[in-house]
Amino acid sequence: MKKCIFFTILCLSVLIVKSQTPKQEEHFRKPESEGLAHLNALKASYTTKEQWEARKAAVKENIFKEIGLSPLPQKTPLNPTITNKRVYDDYTVENVALEVLPGVYLCGSLYKPAKEGKHPAMLCPHGHFYNNIDKSIPNERGRYRPDQQYRCAMLARMGVAVFSYDMFAWGESTLQVPLKDHRTGLALTMQTWNSMRVIDFLTSLDCIDPARIGITGASGGGTQTFLAAALDSRIALSIPAVMVSCHFYGGCPCESGLPIHQIAGGLNTNNAEIAALFAPRPQLLISDGEDWTSNTPQVEYPYLQYVYDFYGKKNSVENVHFAEEGHDYGASKRFVLYDFVARQFNLDISKIKDRNGDFDESKVTIEPAENMYAFGKEQKLPDNAVQGADAVRKVFISLQK
Repeated sequence: MKKCIFFTILCLSVLIVKSQTPKQEEHFRKPESEGLAHLNALKASYTTKEQWEARKAAVKENIFKEIGLSPLPQKTPLNPTITNKRVYDDYTVENVALEVLPGVYLCGSLYKPAKEGKHPAMLCPHGHFYNNIDKSIPNERGRYRPDQQYRCAMLARMGVAVFSYDMFAWGESTLQVPLKDHRTGLALTMQTWNSMRVIDFLTSLDCIDPARIGITGASGGGTQTFLAAALDSRIALSIPAVMVSCHFYGGCPCESGLPIHQIAGGLNTNNAEIAALFAPRPQLLISDGEDWTSNTPQVEYPYLQYVYDFYGKKNSVENVHFAEEGHDYGASKRFVLYDFVARQFNLDISKIKDRNGDFDESKVTIEPAENMYAFGKEQKLPDNAVQGADAVRKVFISLQK
C-alpha cells in the first residue's frame, strides 16, 4: 500500500513539473539506454586523473552558477534558538531554529549522544515520503516520520550528533513560505544553502569534530545529500539512498527545477557524475530493485569506481543493493547505513545491537510532531520573519556581492 501511495505521489509530481516546464517536460527523465550512453560518453571524455580534475572543476562551477549560489551569499549570524531538551535512552533531542538568512528560518531536530565528548556529526535531510495519503497530517511526513527518527536516534546512540531538518516549504518552513513554493527552483537553491548553513552550525558546537561530518538522505533527501557533498568540502562522508541515477534527476522541481545538469558548450552532466564529484572521500550508494536505482550495481556503481580509481581509492565507494525492496529508507537500508558510518568514523557499533548481534531499534522513542516544533506548539515566528517566496528571494539576492 505504501509503495502504491509513493508512486501515485511521484506521478503527480511529474505531472506538475511537466505543467510548469512545457518546453523541458522530460529534462529530468531519460530512457535507461540513453542514460547509459551518456555515462559512457562521460567516461570516455576523461581517461586520466588530470582530465577528471578539470571536468570536476567545470561541473562544480556550473552547478554553483545554475543553482543560484554564484556568488555565495554573505553568511550572516545564525542566531540559533535551542529549546525543549528531551533525554532518552543514551541520547537527547533538542529543537533548533537557525536564521539561515536575515528573517529566514530553518528548523530541525538536534540528536546528540548522552555521553559528553567530541562527536562526529551527520546531516539528515528528508525526502518526499508520506505514510498516509492525507498530506495534512504533519507527523506522517518529512522529519517527523518514524523512519527518519529511527535513523537519527540510532546514529546518536552510536555516538554521532545528528541534525534532521526541514526541506524548503515543508514542515515549519511553511510558516513562512506556502507548500506550493516547494515545487520551484528556489527550493533547490535554498535547500543546498540550508545544508551549508547546517554545517556552519554544527561546526560551531564544541562537541563536534569538524573533520568527521557526514550526510545521508533518501529520495529527495538523497538529492540534497549528493549535491551538498559535491559542493561543500567540509563533508567527509556521503550516503545518498535510492536516488543516484544517470537517467532520472528527480520528479520535483526542488531537485531538477533548475538546469544544473546542462553545461553550455560541453557534455551535460547527470546525477551519477555529480555524486562522483565527491571522490575520493568515502561514499555509500544504497539502491533498490523497484525504482530508478534498479541498475545501480551494473551501471552507476562501476562508473563511480572508475572515477575513484583515479585516486587509487576504488574501495572507498560502496554499493548495497536491495533487489527485492522498494523506494524507502527502511530498516534494512538503515542497518547498512549504521555499519558504514561506524566503520568510517571508527565508532562502537555494538552500542546499537542486541545480545544476538542484531541491530536493535526498540530503544528509540518515536515522538509526535508537536514535540519537535522549534517554534513550539503555538508556531509563533520571530518578529523579523519574512513572509513569502518573493521576500526570501529578495533577502537572498541582497547578500550576493
